[in-house]
Amino acid sequence: MIKKYQKFNTALMACALACIWSSQALAQAAWPNKPIRLIVPYSAGGFTDLVARLVAKNVGDRLGQPVTVDNKPGANSIIGVDQVAKSAPDGYTFGFVIAAYAVNTSLYAKLPYNPAKDIQAVSLVGKSPLIAAVSVDAPYKTMRELIDQARKTPGQITFGSSGNGSATHLSLMQLQSQTKTRLVHVPYKGNAPALTDLLGGRLNFMFTTPDAFLSMSKAGKLRMIGVASDQRMPVIPDVPTFKELGFGGYSASTWAGIVAPAGISMSIANKLADEVAAVLKMPDVKAKLDEIGFVTVGSSPEEFTKFIAKETTQWGDVIRFNKISADD
Repeated sequence: MIKKYQKFNTALMACALACIWSSQALAQAAWPNKPIRLIVPYSAGGFTDLVARLVAKNVGDRLGQPVTVDNKPGANSIIGVDQVAKSAPDGYTFGFVIAAYAVNTSLYAKLPYNPAKDIQAVSLVGKSPLIAAVSVDAPYKTMRELIDQARKTPGQITFGSSGNGSATHLSLMQLQSQTKTRLVHVPYKGNAPALTDLLGGRLNFMFTTPDAFLSMSKAGKLRMIGVASDQRMPVIPDVPTFKELGFGGYSASTWAGIVAPAGISMSIANKLADEVAAVLKMPDVKAKLDEIGFVTVGSSPEEFTKFIAKETTQWGDVIRFNKISADD
């Protein structure tokens, strides 16, 4: 009698588990069945927001559910990323992060979330090589000329960035080490005020993404003098690469990618990554991103995880070597 009861109990438990697994599988298979929120930890209207909205609109069209962008700016993206980390891992909340996400791990002594435990990488959307620019009245025609002058006059050439620990700041610190120069960092609260001072001649040069420079360059207000990548960019074919100028081995870029709360079903994460990759191959989407100098990728979650780990290590080394902190 006891054996029969035990067998019945075991069968009942197996049936219950099968029902749970079946319901979970059905829920995942039906994903998404309601709108998806994409948290962008930056203000509306900027480069990151522009890329995020373009991807969100087209992914939503393919999935049959709207992907709504929710801007949560502040604290170098920490506020928005923290909201992602603390959201339910049900496949209806994602985050859109850039290089600052990997940098913050070393830049700040303490974060309200653990990147390794609280966040799941989903897809590396793409990269944007950084461009060096000077005012149209500056004497430097190429990055080589500017570096040569910096070597002759240590501590006199100034460069602006969008803030301490930003991709533009750290990339220039890396260039300084490679070229054995001593440059003067002038941090700003965003690209706009730095660009204003560059155009006004109060700043020698700055690095940022191509989109910020294109209209000013076409208007004849500034000169782009170098692309920090191995290949020239189609959107600015006349601007030489750092490699061409004799700085082989040096490259600098920012990037953008999608993350999710840890614990999300990997079938959902992989499904979203596949949809993002498909969207990035759409001719009209690719054309729009090409226009702003954004090089599309569309990776798997595993590839993006490895990429973030590499970025975290690389920029952590730069931050520690130069003793950089968020309050510098």
